[in-house]
Amino acid sequence: MNFSDIKKVLSQFTLFRELSDTEIDKIVEISISREWKKGSHVFMQDDPLENVYFIQSGRIKIYKSDVNGREQIVAVAKNGDMFPHVGFFRKGGYPAFSEVLESSTLVVVPIDQFEKVLLENPELCIKVFKVLGEKIVDLQERLESQILNNTYEQIIKLLVRLAKIHGQKMDDGLYLLKAEFTNKDLANMIGTTRETVSRTLTKLKKDQLIETDASGNIIIDPESLLEEIL
Repeated sequence: MNFSDIKKVLSQFTLFRELSDTEIDKIVEISISREWKKGSHVFMQDDPLENVYFIQSGRIKIYKSDVNGREQIVAVAKNGDMFPHVGFFRKGGYPAFSEVLESSTLVVVPIDQFEKVLLENPELCIKVFKVLGEKIVDLQERLESQILNNTYEQIIKLLVRLAKIHGQKMDDGLYLLKAEFTNKDLANMIGTTRETVSRTLTKLKKDQLIETDASGNIIIDPESLLEEIL
């Protein structure tokens, strides 16, 4: 991918949309484009923190692993997302693993050079920290959900969140969440078991709070589902 191609990709990110040609050129000059195959890792937990990544296409699973090898999914990033969000103005290693769920094309920006551009462009710096702030709020809400809600409520909130982020909104206002997340994935997102997720999904279908189609996709009405736990 050449200079103009990378510029076109980065220009589509909300973070860079209002930058002038000169400003975005500074980002493009320090960027490269790379492809990753499904099943590979962009970085491993505790690897030296060197780059920030912008997803042109594909999906990346961000997850942590404890000493016993248990997986906790932090997020599933898709095209239009950047990751990690903790890479600026700090030293150390990556706080999580990043596994490629489907073949992906990423624009790679070295963090040390990106930081220099941020310091030279206060408006861009403010935008970056606004994005970071939104991520922090999301993580806080998820943490509060784990502390304050029982597993049934956590699963409902997880389904609603995934539907709005990864689902397809249909004409009737319902969301179609494709069968790309296994029950194990869902369990790993909230720290429960696959069996608990399976039982809960079965109950939600029995109570007609969700539907599934022949392909295993889940059809969700977020408002009705949330009313179940109010």
